[in-house]
Amino acid sequence: YMVLLYFISSEERHLRANDREFNLSFKYANNAIKTSKYNVFTFLPLNLFEQFQRLANAYFVFLLILLLIPQISSLSWFTTVVPLLLVLSITLAKDLSDDITRHKNDKHVNNREVEVLIDGELKSEKWMNVQVGDIVKLENNEFVTADLLLLSSSEPLNLIYIETAELDGETNLKVKQALTLTGDLGNDIQKLAAFNGEVRCEPPNNRLDKFTGTLTLRGETFALDNERILLRGCTLRNTEWCFGLVVFGGPDTKLMQNSGKSIFKRTSIDRLMNVLVIFIFGFLAFLCTILSIGNGIWEYQEGNSFITFLPRADGANASLSAFLTFWSYVIILNTVVPISLYVSVEILRLGNSYFIDWDCKMYHVKSNTPAQARTTTLNEELGQIKYIFSDKTGTLTQNIMTFNRCSINGKSYGEVVDFAGQRVEVTEVKKVDFSWNSLADPKFCFHDHKLVEAVKSGSPEVQAFFRLLALCHTVMPEEKTEGELFYQAQSPDEGALVTAARNFGFVFRSRTPETISLVEMGVPTTYELLAVLDFNNVRKRMSVIVRSPEGKLTLYCKGADTIIYERLHPSTSKLMEVTTEHLNEYAGEGLRTLALAYKDLDEDEFEKWKERHHEASTTLEDREAKLDTIYEEIEKDLLLLGASAVEDKLQDGVPQTIEQLAKADIKIWVLTGDKQETAENIGYSCNMLREEMKEIFIVASNTAEEVREELKSRLLGKKSQVVEDEKVDGEYGLVINGHSLAFALQKDVHLELLRTACMCQTVICCRVTPLQKAQVVELVKKHKKVVTLAIGDGANDVSMIKTAHIGVGISGQEGMQAVLSSDFSFAQFRYLQRLLLVHGRWSYLRMCKFLRYFFYKNFTFTFVHFWYGFFCGFSAQLGLDTYYWTAVNQFFLWGSLSVYFAVTFTMYSNGMYLIFTSSFPFIGTARNSLNQPNVWLTIFLTTILCILPVVAKRFLFIQLKPTINDKVRQAKAVPPPPPRKFPRRRISTRRSGYAFSHARGYGDLVTSGRFLRIPVKSRPALFPHTDTPVADSTPQTYRTIFEEAQSP
Repeated sequence: YMVLLYFISSEERHLRANDREFNLSFKYANNAIKTSKYNVFTFLPLNLFEQFQRLANAYFVFLLILLLIPQISSLSWFTTVVPLLLVLSITLAKDLSDDITRHKNDKHVNNREVEVLIDGELKSEKWMNVQVGDIVKLENNEFVTADLLLLSSSEPLNLIYIETAELDGETNLKVKQALTLTGDLGNDIQKLAAFNGEVRCEPPNNRLDKFTGTLTLRGETFALDNERILLRGCTLRNTEWCFGLVVFGGPDTKLMQNSGKSIFKRTSIDRLMNVLVIFIFGFLAFLCTILSIGNGIWEYQEGNSFITFLPRADGANASLSAFLTFWSYVIILNTVVPISLYVSVEILRLGNSYFIDWDCKMYHVKSNTPAQARTTTLNEELGQIKYIFSDKTGTLTQNIMTFNRCSINGKSYGEVVDFAGQRVEVTEVKKVDFSWNSLADPKFCFHDHKLVEAVKSGSPEVQAFFRLLALCHTVMPEEKTEGELFYQAQSPDEGALVTAARNFGFVFRSRTPETISLVEMGVPTTYELLAVLDFNNVRKRMSVIVRSPEGKLTLYCKGADTIIYERLHPSTSKLMEVTTEHLNEYAGEGLRTLALAYKDLDEDEFEKWKERHHEASTTLEDREAKLDTIYEEIEKDLLLLGASAVEDKLQDGVPQTIEQLAKADIKIWVLTGDKQETAENIGYSCNMLREEMKEIFIVASNTAEEVREELKSRLLGKKSQVVEDEKVDGEYGLVINGHSLAFALQKDVHLELLRTACMCQTVICCRVTPLQKAQVVELVKKHKKVVTLAIGDGANDVSMIKTAHIGVGISGQEGMQAVLSSDFSFAQFRYLQRLLLVHGRWSYLRMCKFLRYFFYKNFTFTFVHFWYGFFCGFSAQLGLDTYYWTAVNQFFLWGSLSVYFAVTFTMYSNGMYLIFTSSFPFIGTARNSLNQPNVWLTIFLTTILCILPVVAKRFLFIQLKPTINDKVRQAKAVPPPPPRKFPRRRISTRRSGYAFSHARGYGDLVTSGRFLRIPVKSRPALFPHTDTPVADSTPQTYRTIFEEAQSP
C-alpha cells in the first residue's frame, strides 16, 4: 500500500473533495507560502556565508587573520576591518531590508481570510490553513486563494470572469467555465458538502497555459483542462460568487512554481572583473615574492650588521625572515585587491538604470508607458550589442489588425478599381455604408462595395465564408447594453476577423459550452458546438465542429495556408491555384493571411470519432499528442473556401531606427511566424532588405539534404567550430522558412546555416515556432563571441528573450508576458535606437572610466609601498601613514561617486536648462565644458586645495611635535658649532641617534675600548675603524635611553 501511495503522489495528484483525512495521507503541501530566505537565527551566518563566497571578501578575512599574527603584522587591524565591515554591512542592510519585506508580505498573504466549507457549513479560515480537497467560496474582486477547480458560479452557464494581471500582466478579462455537472451544485451548501468527486491530475508544474486532469463522479469520468482551473494570483471580476475545489496549495500552485530564480545574466564587464581579480591575486603574490627574496638576500648580506640594533629571535635566519616578510607584504600591499569594487560597480549601475527610467525621449505619451530598466546589472552591455533578434508582429508593426482583403471562391475582394481596371486609392472612394446592419461596428471601415452586394445577394460561398469567421474562434462576447457588443479576443487577428463577419451580416452574439448564437442577416441562429480543435504553435490551425439548426454536421477550419493546403481534397486543386495567387498578392502587400476551409461530416463517422476523442481527452499521459493524432484523423479532405488578409501597419520610426542600427554595424535578424512573402515585404518596408543588395538568398527546401546543399552553395568561408565574421563584396540578405530552418538547425547542418547567415547583413526567418526562435538565438550565442539582444512583445517571444544576453519587451497588444520576462521594456521599437546608441554607449564609457580610475588608485597606493621596500631593507615598513591611507581611500571612493552622480544629473537635467536658459542654451553642456579655460583653472585650484591641508599638517607636526628623526635632520641641516670640551662623566642624551642618522656620532667612544670587555673585530663595510667590538655576535647588554632635556 505504501509503495502504491508513493507512486501516485510522485507521478500524479489524487484527491477527494470534502475528505481531509484521505487527502492528508498523501502529505500534500498546505496553502501557506514562504518567500523569505532567512529567519532570526539563520540570517547572520547564512548571509555572511553567501558574502564570503566572493573572492575579494574571503581574501580580506584571510588578511585579518594574518594581522593577528604579531611576527608579520605591520598594520593596525582597523585598516582591514573598517572597509570590510563597511562592505559587509551595506550588503547585510540591503538583504535584511529585502527579507523583512518578504516576511511582511508572506504574513499578510497567509493571514488573508476566505470562506471554507467545513463540516457542512461555511467557516472563515486563514489562507495558510486551507488544505487540498477543501471547497472554498470566492466573492467579487477577491483574490483566488489557491489553484482551484471551478465548480459553480453565480453567472449564467457557470461562467466567471477573472483578471490575470498578477500572473502574466494582462489586464483584459478572461473567461472560465465550470462543467455542467458541477455547475448544477450552485450555491446549495448541502449539495456542495455532499460532493465527493475525485480528481486525478498532473503533478505540480509551472505551465500557466496547461492543465491535464480528470474528474470522477458516480462512476463517470470527465476531462479537465485549463478552462476549468482558477490559478492563485488571479482576481475574480464581474462575478458575484463562485465555488472551487482546491487542487494545488501554497508552494505547489503554478504561481509559486513560476517564482523560481530566473536565468542569471552576467555582462562581459563582470567576467572581466573576475579575471582581473584573479590576475591581481597572482600579481600580488609576484610582488610579495620579489620583496621576500630581496629581504632574504639583504638579511644574508647586510642583516648581521644590524643585529646590535635589531636583535633576532633565537633560531631566526635569513630564510625565516624572508618567509615572514612575504606575509607581511601580503598585508601591506592589500590595497591592490579591490574589496569595494563590487559595491561601487553596483551603485554605478543603479545610477545608470535611473537615467533610462527618467528618459523623457523614451516615454510613450499615447499609452502612458515609460521606459523601464527591469535589471540593473546589464546597462553597460547595451553598448556592446552585435546581433538583434526581433519579432515582427507587435514589435516592428503595431499589432492593431484591420480586415483589408479576402479571396472567396477564387474572387478577390478589397481592392478598388475603376472602369478601366486601374487600381484606385481607397482614400478616394466612399466607405461602405453598414447602416442596414444594426449590430455593425461603427469603427469598421471597408471600401469594396462588391463584397457587400455579394453578401446581400445571398451568394452561398460568400455567406459560408463569413459564417466560418463567426463560428471558428475562441472570442468571448460582452453585451453591456442592447446592440453594443464588445469582443474579448486572445489575439488581434481573431478580433479583426470576427468583427468583419459582424459587419457583413454574420454577428457573433453569445456562446455557451454547448452552443454558439449568431445573427445571420438579421435572423437569430443557434449552432450546437460539438467540439473545438484548438490552435497551438505546432498545429497552426483551429477547427470547430458544429450542428446547424437543420441538423447538418460541419467542420470549419482556418489556419496557415501551408498547413491547410496539405489537408485539402484533390478536387479543389484549381481553386487552390487561384487562391494561392491571391495569397501571394496579399503577402506582397505585407498583409497577414489565413486560409479557410470546411468539411461536411457523416453522423456515424462523427460518433465514432467522438468516442476516440473522449478517450484521448480523459487520459493523463501524453494527452496533447494523442489529441493531435485524433484531430489529424478528421481534419482531412477539406474543401477550400478562400483566404483572409488583415493589415498590420508598421510602427512609427521603424525604418529609420533599423537604418541607424545598421550604420552602427549591428545585424538584425527577424524571426516571425508569418509567411515568407509577408516577411519579405515587411523587410523591404523596414529598409532591412534593399534593392541595391547584391543578392538575397532564399532557402525554402523540403528535405535536410536539399537544405544542406543550398547552404553549402552559398558558403564561402572556412569550416571551424567558432564562426568568424567574413568580409564579403557587397551586401547580402537571407530569407529562410520554418520548414527549412528545422532541418538547418540539425546538428550536422547548423554551422553551415550560421556561416551563411553571418555573411549577410539581414536575416529573415519566417513560419518559425517559439522554440525555433530560442534555438536560433542559442546557435549564435554558442558559436559567436558576440553580445545578443532579443526583442518581442508576446508570449511566443518569451523563450527567445530569456535565451539572449539581453531581453527587451515591448508592452503592446499581446499582454505583458514578454515584458515580465525581459531585462528592459518600453512601448515602441524606435526607442531601441536610443537605448543602445545613447544609454548603452554612455553606460559602457562610464563603467570603463570608473574601472580605470579605480585600479589606478589602488595600484598607486600599492607601488608606493613596493618601491619603498627597496629603501628600507625590504623590512615591510609602511611608506604612508595608515590613518591617511584609510581616510583618503574612503573619501575618494564615496566622494567621487557622490560628486559624479550629482554633477552628471545636474548637467544633463532639464531643470538646469529651464533655470539658466541663457547660460545653458542646450541640454548636456558637460561635454563642452573642458573647452573653457576657467574649468582648467578650477581643476588646478581644487588640486592645490586638496593637497594643501595634508602638507600643512605635516609641516606643523614637524615644527610642534618633531620626532627623533626630525630633530636629527634639523640638527644635520644646521652647521655644527665649534668643538667644545665636555666633562668626562657627562652622559649624552643623543646616544641612540646613530641608529637613525649619519650625523656625527660616538665612534670615538666606541673605539676607545674603555667600556667593552671583548677585543674589537673588523667591520670594514660599515665603520672606518677595523677594530670595533660591535661586530661581535655574542650577547650584549644595553640600557634603554630616553630622550630628555639636555643638562646645563
